[in-house]
Amino acid sequence: MLKKNSVMIISLMVTLIFILIGVFSPKKLSEISSSFLVFATDSFGWFYLISFTLFVVMCIYLAFSKYGKIRLGKDSDRPEFSTGSWLAMLFSTGLAAGLFFWGVAEPVMHYLSPPVGEGGTSESAKLALSTSFFHWGLHFWAVNCIIGLMITYFQFRKNYPPLISYTLYPLLGEKIHGPIGKIVNILTIFAILSGVTTSMGLGVRQVASGLDFVWGIDNTSFSQSILFVIITIGFVMSACYGLDRGIKRLSNINVVIGFIILALIFILGPTQKILQILVASGGDYLQNLVGMSLRMEPFSTDNTWLSNWTIFYWGWIISFATFVGIFIARISKGRTIKEFVMGTMFVPAFTSITWFSVFGGSALHFIHNLGRSELANNVMEDVTTAFFLFLQYFPFSSMLMALSIISILIFMVTSADSTVFVLGMMSEESNNPTNRTKILWGIVIAAIAITLIYSGGLTPLQSVSVAAGLPFTVVVLVMIVSFMKSLKQETAFLSEKKEEDNEEDNIAV
Repeated sequence: MLKKNSVMIISLMVTLIFILIGVFSPKKLSEISSSFLVFATDSFGWFYLISFTLFVVMCIYLAFSKYGKIRLGKDSDRPEFSTGSWLAMLFSTGLAAGLFFWGVAEPVMHYLSPPVGEGGTSESAKLALSTSFFHWGLHFWAVNCIIGLMITYFQFRKNYPPLISYTLYPLLGEKIHGPIGKIVNILTIFAILSGVTTSMGLGVRQVASGLDFVWGIDNTSFSQSILFVIITIGFVMSACYGLDRGIKRLSNINVVIGFIILALIFILGPTQKILQILVASGGDYLQNLVGMSLRMEPFSTDNTWLSNWTIFYWGWIISFATFVGIFIARISKGRTIKEFVMGTMFVPAFTSITWFSVFGGSALHFIHNLGRSELANNVMEDVTTAFFLFLQYFPFSSMLMALSIISILIFMVTSADSTVFVLGMMSEESNNPTNRTKILWGIVIAAIAITLIYSGGLTPLQSVSVAAGLPFTVVVLVMIVSFMKSLKQETAFLSEKKEEDNEEDNIAV
């Protein structure tokens, strides 16, 4: 029993040690994590950029190559969920509250402090949107897509357990059952815990700021902890209800709410400007995609912007993508590789770009064209309240704020319940983990978050999750090599079998 659960036990022990350091020596934890983060971004920024560009290229190639017709499961399998519910679940899981948190703030911050050139100009406004598109577009979703695709293939096509280590089977064989496989799975669980906890921490801070901003409820460590307890109860109950009755229903509801908010801002806001921004900045994004993908400053002594934004994003996203990929795999059985890529990379990327055009584009219009400098000042002073201050410029602002808070909370619940579902799958090596295991992981996530809120350790945890993305990027690259080897072997086998069948038919004739 102990041997069977060794990955879960070791992961829990490592997490406990991390929490204890955060409680009793938060400054030391902050120093260590910050040093590791600086080392990862400064020394291996080039590696992140090349790797993420490769992920995009691989996804596009796999979708439109001969491999695109391969079904993720048996040839007779068909999707378990409708396309609408499938997209809703992967969208809710993959984005969490990120769009609400950064939809207004990031474009404004790039406008004031662009990667190149002078801030506060028409050019920096245009660049701000295309840069936001870049951070939340194809590259963001490609890493979720490629990890999810590989796990889905090995889980349902090859009938392997839902573990990252089994994607390496074509290269390592039975060695995956040894120390290498366990280290990969432990690293995966720790990356999941750190990634989802920091994401939920950001979401809780935004909700707490919104409650303070809208209804005057004090934003304190205690109120944030109460929010975490409420959310934990919500996501554990949802996870225990299962995919159909829990996660799917919440995801469908939340996507509807999100699109209602999006449509209202589009209609009530500067509609013509939003359409112009979508076309102009979208064109810039596509035209300069290669340049932005590999942007570095080798002849400059100051790479602060690149480290603080693009490289930081890539490290955090790949840590977060570990659980997103595993969860997407769980709900994607029966789809072809081409369907999978279209649904998990292109559709969400376009949706994200549309969201930033509506919210970020409207915010920049207010600031640059209408002179609403107080919005820009608020973003720089407190990013957690920027979204709610932005909504004040619209009719029915109280309703929009209330809907936004509800949507953020549901996004956090769907993100967290899919996380405990994935952690349960990994712990039990089963597609349908027991409620006891899901409740255990729910308690662990809540304990980490609340402990670190009171010790001020959420920032170090975020730094660790980003730094953990470096070794995991290497793991994903090795996974791709293993995946391609398996695909080539399968297509070669199918080709030989087809030739043999043709020969038998000719002989029979």
